[in-house]
Amino acid sequence: MTPLRRIAVIGNSLPRRCGIATFTTDLQRAIAHSRPNLQACIVAMTDHDQTFDYPASVTLQIKDDSIEEYVRAAAFLNAGRFDIVCLQHEFGIFGGEAGAHILELLSRLTIPVVTTLHTVLAKPTTAQRAVIERIVEASSKMIVMANKGRELLHSVYHVPDDKIEVIAHGIPDFPFVGPDATKAKLGFSDRAVILTFGLLSPSKGIEVMIDAMPSILKQRPDAVYVVLGATHPNLVRDQGEAYRESLMTRVRELGIENNVVFLDRFVDQATLLGFISMCDVYVTPYLNEAQMTSGTLAYSFGLGKPVVSTPYWHARELLADGHGVLVSFGDAAGTGNAIAQLLTDDPRRQAMRERAYAASRSMTWERTAERYMTAFEHARQGHWLKLIARTDPDAIASHGPAAPAMQTSHLVSMCDDTGLFQHAVHSVPDRSHGYCVDDNARALLLACALNEPGERPLADVLTARFAAFVQHAWNPDTGRFRNFMGFNRTWLEDKGSEDSHGRTLWALGEAARGDASPSRRRWATALFAQALTTAESFRSPRAWAFTLLGLDAYCAAAADDLHAKEVRHSLADRLMSCLALVETPDWVWFEGGLAYDNARLPQALMMTGMATQTPGYVDAGLRSLRWLMTQQTTPAGHFRPVGTASFGEQRQHPRAFDQQPVEATATIAACLTAWRADDDAEWKAMAARAFAWFLGSNDLALPLVDLHTGSCRDGLHPDRANENRGGESVVCYLLGLAEIRQLARVNTTLTKPTALRAVGA
Repeated sequence: MTPLRRIAVIGNSLPRRCGIATFTTDLQRAIAHSRPNLQACIVAMTDHDQTFDYPASVTLQIKDDSIEEYVRAAAFLNAGRFDIVCLQHEFGIFGGEAGAHILELLSRLTIPVVTTLHTVLAKPTTAQRAVIERIVEASSKMIVMANKGRELLHSVYHVPDDKIEVIAHGIPDFPFVGPDATKAKLGFSDRAVILTFGLLSPSKGIEVMIDAMPSILKQRPDAVYVVLGATHPNLVRDQGEAYRESLMTRVRELGIENNVVFLDRFVDQATLLGFISMCDVYVTPYLNEAQMTSGTLAYSFGLGKPVVSTPYWHARELLADGHGVLVSFGDAAGTGNAIAQLLTDDPRRQAMRERAYAASRSMTWERTAERYMTAFEHARQGHWLKLIARTDPDAIASHGPAAPAMQTSHLVSMCDDTGLFQHAVHSVPDRSHGYCVDDNARALLLACALNEPGERPLADVLTARFAAFVQHAWNPDTGRFRNFMGFNRTWLEDKGSEDSHGRTLWALGEAARGDASPSRRRWATALFAQALTTAESFRSPRAWAFTLLGLDAYCAAAADDLHAKEVRHSLADRLMSCLALVETPDWVWFEGGLAYDNARLPQALMMTGMATQTPGYVDAGLRSLRWLMTQQTTPAGHFRPVGTASFGEQRQHPRAFDQQPVEATATIAACLTAWRADDDAEWKAMAARAFAWFLGSNDLALPLVDLHTGSCRDGLHPDRANENRGGESVVCYLLGLAEIRQLARVNTTLTKPTALRAVGA
């Protein structure tokens, strides 16, 4: 996968004075330092009546009331080949009703958007709801900083859980130090310091804390309450300094002028960290429960400070389990009592400091940036799938390089020195069900597929293990491959099914052509020729199809084997006869019912037709696959594989469940074969929609795969995903992924369709 190179963060930026500006600036810096050769910049929102001396990291600014500037910014971002736009959303920083002007920018972007919501309203107005719903629609991922945000996005705005990420507010990685040295430096030696920092406004509850000071002073006469921060610029613009003056008046009325200090300034980060490090207790007496995040709370918690706070949403989560103290809203007596208890109990205060500092290590900006980068990668992949699943099939051409990475760690964990296990309990290999040649043959197919340019081959020892299993499965006495083996390495049968024999021939054919080892290629060629004779007597159409797929590769490797060529025509003719016997205008198929691996039948005919220059085979394959896709596409347009409940039913529209990965993989390969056959780009879009089934574009809107490990759930039930992640499922996903990644490389290099080799399952 092409690494992320350019990221733009939209939000306020320092030197503008507000929490969003601080957060955006810190996030941009952390992202820029998270990877080598990664560029991260800021598109700064600017009040229409203000100007700021922005740093070089701000590459563009938008006047909040100018729709033209939002439109211009979208054009700038699209033209700048940015990989991700990360929007910092707060209603008050964008123009229009409920900040609707930002939609003019988002609606014009052609690149994925990840949105961080700094506020999630439980009871939005009609306009606010409409704006958030449009932002959700435009975004590939939504980030919130508390689990309450996830809950509200899901329950109020109906955002799917898999679209939401909870990433804590970042914090500086500051050492755990005592307060005394900084107190001396800042002039507060021998004082018990209580601190609040932030832009002053009535919602901050400073007056409650001032009213609590007399009760604190009864127990700690040396206590001082430091109120650090300028008045909010919007409040100054509308009311001047009336609010600050009212607080100072209240201090004088209580006669505590020597115990309350107002520092009217907006400080840089280094100064802020110094003030936080000197305090004994940090207090956030905010009055609004619906505060989703507080940067000052996160910073003080991250420096290991005992925090006393009202139970707004962010504080309720962060300070749970003894990590801080919660007091009721507007409760001066309760606030004073909680702070006094902490200031008079050194062991308790120290224990709380240590718990807070330890719990906050996952919140450092370095760790936060890593989580954002992971969200960006997932967003880019989801955006790519959304584009290629649209009716415009050429979207792959420009977005192909962002195909998901090939991760094989789960596949490796599902193997031992015998081979690939059949089943898993969740992601843990289930030894009680042993092994089968079906899955090890599929794994050998995957090993050959990963020898294609642009992929990292499997470890040779693993490929050799799959080949050894196939060799051991061969029973020369019956001329058949055995299928099922117990964990004790005892075969459970003398011969397997016709379908498992055909699938093993397919794997051998691909190994004869594409194994990395010349010695194994010779082995596969010899065993294929030996096992082919038996397949001539098979009666299963799927066994014929699997054998034909193997013959396509084998005949390329052993071009002088005339017998193999005769068998190829014979098996293809049998499929043609089945189609002629069963086909009607409304049932264009080889059998009276649909079963498993359906798309392999038309794929085998098309591949054989192209290799032998027999147009009739190709036409029959295209015709039957086109009909099959009408049965596997929902009215909403997403892929729906034939459900297992349909198996055995005659001439019926397939049932929806259970859905299995093997059907998606077969469909991807067959559709791409069809694309190579007739160059109709709509087949690419169909393949992309089938692949999108793995990542959540399905009836349950649930992803089946873990992109980090390459594991794949075993399927979809009517009400849930099957959480087991067995051998067949992981190999099917990786084979489908190999097809899509190869397609992406073909489009990127503008190679003609005929250059793409099918890798199948």
